Amino acid sequence: MSFQAYLDNVETKTGKSADDMKALAIAKGLADADDLAPGVKPGAVIDWLKGDFDLGHGHAMAIVAYIKGKRN
Repeated sequence: MSFQAYLDNVETKTGKSADDMKALAIAKGLADADDLAPGVKPGAVIDWLKGDFDLGHGHAMAIVAYIKGKRN
């Protein structure tokens, strides 16, 4: 599965785009405009995405990668 397919599947499942997820992570203090917030480990974001959005590990990791700047 391509990176974009993971992001598309997240949007299909949650109704939220990768940009929406990043904005939510920023609002929760888990991220900033360019990366994860200082001191925040990827596991914290993964746990949040799994708990609040019922995402699987791979899809949560794709959002973490997106937050960290990956675009393709």
